[in-house]
Amino acid sequence: MTKTKLEYRCTECGTATPKWAGRCTACDAWNSMVEDVRGAPSSHGASAAAPAVPIGEVDAQFSQPHPTGIAELDRVLGGGLVPGSVTLLGGEPGIGKSTILLQLLAQWPTRTLYVSAEESAQQVRLRAERLQAVQPHLWLVPETSLPHIIAAIDQVQPTLVVVDSIQSIADPDVPSAPGSVVQVRECAHRLVGEAKRRGVPVVLVGHVTKEGGLAGPRVLEHVVDTVLSFEGDRHHSLRLLRAVKHRFGPTNELGVFEMAGHGLQGVPDASRLFLTDRRTGVAGSAVVPTLEGQRPLLVEVQALTNTIRDGVPPRRSAQGIDAGRLALLLAVLERRARWRVGNQEVFASAVGGVRLTEPGADLPVCMALVSALANQPLPPDLVVFGEVGLAGELRQVAHASRRLAEAARMGFRRAIVPANTPDGVEGISLMRVATVAEALAAVGLSGTSPS
Repeated sequence: MTKTKLEYRCTECGTATPKWAGRCTACDAWNSMVEDVRGAPSSHGASAAAPAVPIGEVDAQFSQPHPTGIAELDRVLGGGLVPGSVTLLGGEPGIGKSTILLQLLAQWPTRTLYVSAEESAQQVRLRAERLQAVQPHLWLVPETSLPHIIAAIDQVQPTLVVVDSIQSIADPDVPSAPGSVVQVRECAHRLVGEAKRRGVPVVLVGHVTKEGGLAGPRVLEHVVDTVLSFEGDRHHSLRLLRAVKHRFGPTNELGVFEMAGHGLQGVPDASRLFLTDRRTGVAGSAVVPTLEGQRPLLVEVQALTNTIRDGVPPRRSAQGIDAGRLALLLAVLERRARWRVGNQEVFASAVGGVRLTEPGADLPVCMALVSALANQPLPPDLVVFGEVGLAGELRQVAHASRRLAEAARMGFRRAIVPANTPDGVEGISLMRVATVAEALAAVGLSGTSPS
């Protein structure tokens, strides 16, 4: 009979302790210790030791990616899925994880296997009909037991496996509930071993917590080769796919999808999509040519201010923009550019569900805020970019020529840029400025802030 005992395990690093504690002694994470049950270690058979070989004799062709048939997914993956790789896809419920993976399986050229651990076979079939993904080479197994899943892989012999989701499957040899730290870790290790041994790419779907991180132990992210984050508002059609970790390529690419009636469609011209509903001649709006990896995008930044009564604390709201960065820019505007913002409620947003994390968005946010304060719109053919320092100075950002080329392609003819920005591109004139105050003066916003 297998002996079990109660213990507490850290969801961040996996460290086990015999009693609960508020902070993990190994990684110092707070409130990360969860109850778990440990039993005798399971035995799945020991694998033979791999021989050491000179690095020059390693066959690199095995790691060449296979295209998925979905251009935006291939962009993020650096060409496609690598044989034997394990990819973890995370995202909020209803964002479209199962949809994009079902489309992937249907477009894969050879036999595939979809392991549905959360939905019945009938539910998956109905979704496949809606996506026009009912293909003879797509096999389906509704299963939550890990040994049965591996048996299905042996039976079908697929060239691509999707497990939806890793938190819903369990190994009966592990005396713990499905979704627990031990179950997720052990099942993930076993599936990674199967992927490497068979040379078959495996995609795991992962749940996310209310904070937006992947649920389960942090070791889950370490053991896989690629971690993809599927983002967006499920009440809107735009979806963004990013690589948080990728052992076979860069992690700075962005895939853009639009949710349509028959599934997710790639958006090759994302700038045009982001600016489709833009209204010109409205105060509080600025366009920033940002860079996501190697992909230039034009994004609209909007700001709204409202004067409040004395004694009422002003609200500061940021959507798609870092709240700490917004507070810093407001302080710079007040102290360096002499615009009074302490008595203003401030709302700033990056339109379209985009998250602007790069410093090149600093100056557009400042100009949108002052435009809203003065109730004076910026020129409709103007783009702005530049990093703002605490002294109010502007610093140049990388790949200015690529940003300007995208702006010129979209019909913009003027750009306010930091003073040290290299020469621009044909079709767009540059206004080089050294400080935030100079940038505001260049568009007639150098007056006194309204009281």
